[in-house]
Parts: sequence; structure tokens; C-alpha cells
Amino acid sequence: MYQMMTGIHAADWITSLVVDGIVAGVGGILTFLPNIFILFLALAFLEDSGYMARVAYVMNEIMGRVGLSGKAFLPMLLGFGCTVPAVMAARALPSERDRRRTILITPFMSCSARLPIYVLFSEMFFPNHALIAAYSLYIIGLMVAILIAHVTHKMIKSQEEDTLLIELPEYKTPNARTVAIYVWDKVKDYLGKAGTTIFLASIVLWFVLNTGFHGFVTDVSQSFAAMIGKVLIPVLTPAGLGDWRIAVALISGLSAKEVVVSSFSVLFGISNINSAAGMVELSGLLGNVGFGGVNAYALMIFCLLYSPCIAAVATIKKETGSLRWTLGMVLFQLAVAWFFAVVVYQIGSLIF
Repeated sequence: MYQMMTGIHAADWITSLVVDGIVAGVGGILTFLPNIFILFLALAFLEDSGYMARVAYVMNEIMGRVGLSGKAFLPMLLGFGCTVPAVMAARALPSERDRRRTILITPFMSCSARLPIYVLFSEMFFPNHALIAAYSLYIIGLMVAILIAHVTHKMIKSQEEDTLLIELPEYKTPNARTVAIYVWDKVKDYLGKAGTTIFLASIVLWFVLNTGFHGFVTDVSQSFAAMIGKVLIPVLTPAGLGDWRIAVALISGLSAKEVVVSSFSVLFGISNINSAAGMVELSGLLGNVGFGGVNAYALMIFCLLYSPCIAAVATIKKETGSLRWTLGMVLFQLAVAWFFAVVVYQIGSLIF
């Protein structure tokens, strides 16, 4: 695509918009299409064979202790892979209340896109305990999700019965036509989302990262994102993240969480951030601004808990049908991420 744009002598900003904005944004979502296809193919087999009802029945008692339906187990489990299919899987819950509560806590599961962040900062700041540092984030995400599910269950009173009434059908061989129709409907919905909401969101995010008051900028420090990052410094300082470059990296992470790592590479001018030399260089640059191990863990906590990527937010909007609820959920998750990052940094600073 880049060669084609340069071949027709397109302006630099148009080339960047198409390549770095639209193609990277929508194309990044389309790379999940094989996973989405396999996911819903598996779900279709499980549903049509009669096994899905049994999973919900087995897990209902355990999930019911925090006010969730047994059917919420599958979306939460899928959340460790990708939030998008996990949210889409929540439509299996019959109750609107259960669907929204499950969607609310599913993004706290550590999706695969967060793993590069965990690996990079664990290796840099906790070289002797990198595995424990990274693994602890999976446990923390699960515990936060359970805590929030329990609190919302106690706070929100409902007239709906929590008892799971479900028919356990006999096991049978899945029908090929039924499976094909089910998978096609889900894939079609996914492609429709990629072509509309994510397309527009990718363009908006590109403009924030690549334009400023003087138009198109090649230096991200002159972009609107950098201006927003500098405004956010007082907010992020209590969490040990009081550097505008870190704020910009977190903003870019709204497109996809793994972009946080590449943003650090660009913002700090490191060509190969995943190499040993690159990690040493980045660690030194961060150390110059007072960023140490406690800051790194607070950053990983924030990346674990803050708003999911644009694709997930668009999916949540589509599944709930409410823009107001979706925005409220995003703000809630930002508040949760900030709170836990501040707690970790403040307590960690006192101890270490």
C-alpha cells in the first residue's frame, strides 16, 4: 500500500493517513478474522451439540457467588485471548442485566495484546522475577473482575431471579447447515463493524497522533496527542506516570494495546526496543526521568485495567446498543485503572 501511494505521488499526510491510520487500524482488526471464524465455529459446534448448556450448569454455582450467571464463564475465559470475541460471546446470556455485567468485567481479563507490554517491562525492571511479575497481572485482572462483579451485585438490586433455569438437551451431532448459518452471521457482523465504527475511529485516532495546530506533523511532540499528554501529567503523576511521552503511549494504546510498546520505541527514539541493547537504552532513558521498578509495575497495572482497544469498545457499543452505557463503562475502567495504579505506586514507593 505504501509503495502504491508513493507511486501515485500522494501527499505525505494522505499516505500516512491511509497506511498508518486506515490500513493499520482496519487491517489490524481483520487479522483477527481467522480467530473469530474459529471461535464461532467452535461455539456453534458446542451449542448445537448440547454441551454449552452443561458448561453453564456446572459453573453456575461458582459464578453465582459473585452474582453472575454460569454462562458468563465462557466470555471471561475468552477474554484471556481477545476482548472482541469475548464480548460477542456474552450474547449467549439471556438476561440483559447479566450481559452488561459480564461485558463490564470481561475487559479486565488480560488479552493477548497486553502480553508484549508485560514482557517488555518485566524483563527490563524485574529480570530475576519477570515470569512472576507478568503472571501476577493475570491474577490481578481476574481478582479485580470478581471484586467488581461482587460489588455491583450487592449495589444493584434487581427483581430478576438469579436461579439458572436451563434445559439440558441430549448430545447430538451438530448440523452442518445450522453451524454454517451461525458462523456466517457472526462473521458478517464482525466485518460490518470493521468497515464502519473501527474505520472512523482509526481516522480520528490518526488525526490526534499526527496533526497539530500547524497541520500535519512528523514530530509527535507537536501533535494534539502530545498536548493532551501534557495536560494529563498532573492526573498521571500520582500513579508514577507523570511524563507526557508515557501519556501519549497510553493514548495510542486505545487503538491496540500492543501499540503501547511501539509507541515507547518511537517516542524515546529506540530502533529495536525488544533487543537486550534496546531494553537497556530504554531503561536508562526512563531512569533519567525517575522511572523505576515501582513505576513500571504501576504502568503494567494501568495497561491491564484501562479502557480496552477501539475494536472492543465498538463491539461493546454494538452489543449493548447504548453509546451512553459504553462511554460510562470506558470512564469507569479508566477510573479503576487510575485508582489501582495510584495505590500500587504509592504503597510500592513507601516499601521500596
